[in-house]
Amino acid sequence: MHYYRYSNAEVSCWYKYLLFSYNIVFWLAGVAFLAAGLWAWSEKGVLSDLTKVTGLHGLDPVVLVLVVGIVMFTLGFAGCVGALRENICLLKFFCGAIVFIFLLELAVAVLAFLFQDWVRDRVKEFFENNIKSYRDDIDLQNLIDSLQKINHCCGAQGPDDWDFNIYFNCSSESKSREKCGVPFSCCIPDPAQKVVNTQCGYDVRKKSKNQWDDQIFVKGCILALEAWLPRNIYIVAGVFIAISLLQIFGIFLARTLISDIEAVKAGNAF
Repeated sequence: MHYYRYSNAEVSCWYKYLLFSYNIVFWLAGVAFLAAGLWAWSEKGVLSDLTKVTGLHGLDPVVLVLVVGIVMFTLGFAGCVGALRENICLLKFFCGAIVFIFLLELAVAVLAFLFQDWVRDRVKEFFENNIKSYRDDIDLQNLIDSLQKINHCCGAQGPDDWDFNIYFNCSSESKSREKCGVPFSCCIPDPAQKVVNTQCGYDVRKKSKNQWDDQIFVKGCILALEAWLPRNIYIVAGVFIAISLLQIFGIFLARTLISDIEAVKAGNAF
């Protein structure tokens, strides 16, 4: 008489398809980011001449969008295929990548808190480099304008930082019409004006500094961001906790599914 041994171990369909659903969102979001980034680059002609990327000394926001898209697309694809095909290698790659990103975020947050002066200097240097390239890229220009308008600020530490840009520099050699001015996003908006006056910042820094308050924002964007953070600390903390919980949930699903698959394989080995 032959006896057959049946293993009770099986892969949970709940965890399998929950992880698949979790990753399909990542994958679709990655596709959307990639499509948006490639569209933006095609509009700027970068796809036909990639040297335009290296020619920009500041940040091209599209590069950030593409990097996020590539990471989300890769992780989403690995998680989806790994869950459906019960592929341990892909699931371990997905799980390891999420753990690495989570630890990296945690390390950045801790180091930013411990070395605030160093972070402030790096942010100042970063902002000044982008001011230099303000007119070189339309996406960078829109990003800086949005930052200045939303935070009611101008420059990294003040309006004089716009001397770093050749178009706004007060140098006597400059022949730009924007010489000794600031971008329109530095101007205090007039509620009576329905059309944005893009020339409102012209020649403003030729006036004495005590006259600036009536026309432009005089606070630097670094100080504005430092003032914004304590006021919105609960929102920032809430967003960080929500992202962390999503990552931990993804790690839990992946590790549980890996354990189930390994248990099934071990049971089938007997």
